[in-house]
Amino acid sequence: MELIKNLKWRYAVKKYSDEKVSEDKIDQIVEAINLTASSCGIQPYRILAITNPEVRQRLGEGSFNAQIHASSHLLVFAGFNEISIDYIRDYVEMMEQQRNLESGALNTLKDMLIDYFSAQTPSQNVIWSDKQAYIGLGTALIAAAELKVDATPMEGFDPKLFDEVLGLSEKGLHASVILSLGYRDEANDFLASMPKARLPINEFSTKVH
Repeated sequence: MELIKNLKWRYAVKKYSDEKVSEDKIDQIVEAINLTASSCGIQPYRILAITNPEVRQRLGEGSFNAQIHASSHLLVFAGFNEISIDYIRDYVEMMEQQRNLESGALNTLKDMLIDYFSAQTPSQNVIWSDKQAYIGLGTALIAAAELKVDATPMEGFDPKLFDEVLGLSEKGLHASVILSLGYRDEANDFLASMPKARLPINEFSTKVH
């Protein structure tokens, strides 16, 4: 299975080279995220792909993760602050159109989602959105490995700074998790030549027959 081989190749890069990732590969990774699983299918987060060096320098202030500004691209997964009734209505309408269904064909789904999210608190909405963003993060890591693009997932950043610099709050969003993309600097990254360390499968997993 080529996927397993690619996942053995990938690791969380500590130091990147100056080589840039093509926009075509970035577009493929973002498309893979867009196609990933999402609870109820409503994608409660957005992706920002950042290359601007000045912006990324500001975003990395105070963080121990130099990868924020030293890689080729930075993906920011920005979760929703609220799952609004308007958003649910618009999204379900889009689903009907894309599936060539009659208007109102998915009213049962729409009503169920409105009832559910109307009963949630703002903090519950944020937590739920973050969890969905992490599903997208996992897909991004796999897609990058398939394209032989190196990646580093990170939580070591200042979310308030990201929200401010990127104007996320005004858009009803917040920084959930980030992912740098680029190519490893094999000569200067101490992890580049190290074999991947993982638990044996029979210790990591259990089959229940």
